[in-house]
This record gives sequence, structure tokens and C-alpha cells, in this order.
Amino acid sequence: MYHFLYSSPVGQLRLVADDVGLRQLWLPNEVENRQPNNSWSENANHPTIKLVIKTLDDYFAGKPVSFSAIPCAPQGTEFQKKVWRQLTTINYAKVISYGDIAAALDNPKAVRAVGGAVGRNPIAIILPCHRVLGKDNSLTGYSGGLTVKKALLAIEGIAYKA
Repeated sequence: MYHFLYSSPVGQLRLVADDVGLRQLWLPNEVENRQPNNSWSENANHPTIKLVIKTLDDYFAGKPVSFSAIPCAPQGTEFQKKVWRQLTTINYAKVISYGDIAAALDNPKAVRAVGGAVGRNPIAIILPCHRVLGKDNSLTGYSGGLTVKKALLAIEGIAYKA
């Protein structure tokens, strides 16, 4: 496993990848509270990490980017992976609700389970869970904190209900 500490406008992000793809992206609160595994190697030149750095540089510079070129390999339950795949369908500067994701999974009653899976997304920003809002377009929470979510929404020019 390889990792790199990336400096962003929202704080330090830790990128974690292997030869399959990006496994994790730690948000600033996670960087403060977690340590990389001793067996991991720091490597900004790993191909996946390099691609993530370039994409994040463009993203934080305000360029509309697609994260679809980044190979992602999050680990979770089958349900979580289905939810995380739905996150990849949310285009830049667009939002959807938890209910929209549940409906897309043909399980409209699974809104709370979808919320739990979104909250456990191990590859935040790249699997854009910040683009998921409440059905009334309100902020409902964010594992990295609402300050980070608001900043990411602002980068994309997304309006929300406070």
C-alpha cells in the first residue's frame, strides 16, 4: 500500500492506493486522528496517487473535473459498494438526495441505509459524497465535517439550504 499527504484548501488529505487503485482518501479530521499503517510506503509517484494529485490540483483550482479516470477500489459491503458506485454518477456541480440513491438502487425505503453507506465512503471527494444533500437541498451532515462539505460545495458553485 502507498500513501501521500496532499495539501488542499480544505486541509491535509491522505491518499492511499495500491496497484488495484485508490483505496482511501482521508479528510482532514481523519488525517489528524489516524496514522498510516507502518507497512505502507510514502510515494507521490505511484501512478494512481499521481493521477489523484493532478485531478485534485485541477479540482481545487476551480476547473470542472471528472473523477471517472481514477481507478477506485474501496472496501466495504456489497450494499455500500452499490451506493458508492451511485456516487460516481453525480456530475460536477450537481447534487442528488439520499432518496434518489435509494430509488436508483430499486429500494426506495433504504434511505437511512444509504445515508449510512454514504457516511462510510472511504474515498471522499473522488466518490463525491459531498454532492449528496437532503431531499429539500439541505446539508444533513458530512463525515469530514460540515465546514469541509460547505467548502467543497462552494468550489463547485453548488447552492444548498442551510
